[in-house]
Amino acid sequence: MPPKNTRRIDDLLGGVTEEMLAGIPQQLQDTSLRVERLLLEMVRPDPVQPRRVLPENLHTAFHNNRLTPTQALKELVQLVQVSARQRGRPFNNVLELLPNPDDDGDDEQFAQLSPEEQLLHDLVNLAVTIRDDGQVNPLTVVDVTQGVTQQFRIETGERRYWATWLLRDFMPNYSGDGMIPCIIIPAERSSVFRQAKENTARSGLSAIAMARQAALLLLTIHGYEIPNTAVANDFYRQALDLDLRGKREYTEAILSAMGGMKKGYFSEIKALLRLSDEALELADRYSIDQYKLRYVLSLPAEYHAEVVRQIVDLNLSSKQVKELCESDSLETDDQISFDKLPAAALKMAKVTHTASTVSAQDVARALIQQEGDVTIAQARLKSFQKLLAEAERYLTEE
Repeated sequence: MPPKNTRRIDDLLGGVTEEMLAGIPQQLQDTSLRVERLLLEMVRPDPVQPRRVLPENLHTAFHNNRLTPTQALKELVQLVQVSARQRGRPFNNVLELLPNPDDDGDDEQFAQLSPEEQLLHDLVNLAVTIRDDGQVNPLTVVDVTQGVTQQFRIETGERRYWATWLLRDFMPNYSGDGMIPCIIIPAERSSVFRQAKENTARSGLSAIAMARQAALLLLTIHGYEIPNTAVANDFYRQALDLDLRGKREYTEAILSAMGGMKKGYFSEIKALLRLSDEALELADRYSIDQYKLRYVLSLPAEYHAEVVRQIVDLNLSSKQVKELCESDSLETDDQISFDKLPAAALKMAKVTHTASTVSAQDVARALIQQEGDVTIAQARLKSFQKLLAEAERYLTEE
């Protein structure tokens, strides 16, 4: 039996009214809601929020109180600095990440950003907007105060929260007061449905985040207790054994909160939770869509991460993923299986299929961009040529 829920489901559904999901003026017509400026230190993101803002390792460390908000952002900035330096675009100050209107090469550069680089770029842009225009759209927070210490949990607006921390601690000449405007909702009126509605209404929600969102809604209506701490993927996977059939009275509300999707697609999205932990993290990080991931589910779990890596590294189409997953090359009695070959070797073997689609000049430019130095790029190429020559000799001997 699932643990007893601490909040009545009817109350949760009752919070999803047209008035609550409309604009801020309508929200403020409810006298039980109020807007206040709160100290950033009094506000915390929701640890089970399906949409991840921080990378998974930082998300977990932060919610397990191993990192403060400033430390988590510092780790993110350092991670992006390493990635950017490897791609020949080092920076010392986060403001250097802002696009230069006089640089015609900026568009091409931003198209090649890693997920972490893109995240930091987005947060910096949002922080600058808040600095210049003010916080126009308040966060929605739930009052979870216990005892004398006031505390508020973010229901919607986590990106604005992190952008404000970035503005306060990482941008020069900050002149704010360390406060953030919030619409405060009483604990008994908090709603996972309203949070889901906000998530699906905004762009950038990955298929994996959608799967976590579907799971959270199902767990809620089936009476599972929702923790106040960071959770592993197995928490969301509990929803794999749940469905809408036994809770038909909530079907419309759930499908509406999920963006108006059909029941069949809802089940397909939820099924993505069957992916292995590493595959889930990679697919979420690179926002791989459901139409590619559904084919990976047909494979044993030990192959999930490797195939998702190939989707990322080779930018495979849905058709190519289908062919890869349905082929007999993954594992047969008379062939070498994935687990007997290094992942790097498998990646290099797949690259041979693309040899006729790229030019030598493009490869040379890509090497220079990756290494940031022509001499190092030449050394890498010579090392690769040696490896190919040895591989050819091995094939001849076979």
